[in-house]
Amino acid sequence: MAVPTSAPIVSVSGSWRADQVVADAPPEAWKRLSCGEGAKGPRLFDWAVATLPTVSDAGAGWRRWLMARRSLTRNTKGEREVAYYLCGAPVGARWAVEDCFQTAKTEVGLDQYQVRRYEGWYRHTTLAMLAHTYLAVTAAVSPKVLTAASFHSRSVKSSISWHT
Repeated sequence: MAVPTSAPIVSVSGSWRADQVVADAPPEAWKRLSCGEGAKGPRLFDWAVATLPTVSDAGAGWRRWLMARRSLTRNTKGEREVAYYLCGAPVGARWAVEDCFQTAKTEVGLDQYQVRRYEGWYRHTTLAMLAHTYLAVTAAVSPKVLTAASFHSRSVKSSISWHT
């Protein structure tokens, strides 16, 4: 989710603004990466990721991150524009997301459509994702799963750490 510069990032020890957090990033935290091919070649940006303190009751294994994307060229004011993204997910969620897409394709027919018009594609995709959500929630609230997840760690990380 994109975060406005002035949006507070809440932590156990208070709250900060996204631009204040990124201003304290060490130079080695910034990595130059491409976010895909553009009309004029690779779209390069400098990226930095910070792990934020976890303050929610989402459960054990959940983390929050602040991602910052900085442009390489300066704007008319002579500044490099920075976009901020607040992320929250279970640790190691990438493979779970990949598995989720594969399950949606096989179980609810997410990939079983013919693109003729946007409306048809949109309706099919929305219905397939709704069906997949229903199945996932039903499986998540089963008594067996709830019993296994009945304990949660209450430890909280108290500072921001940059991925270098």
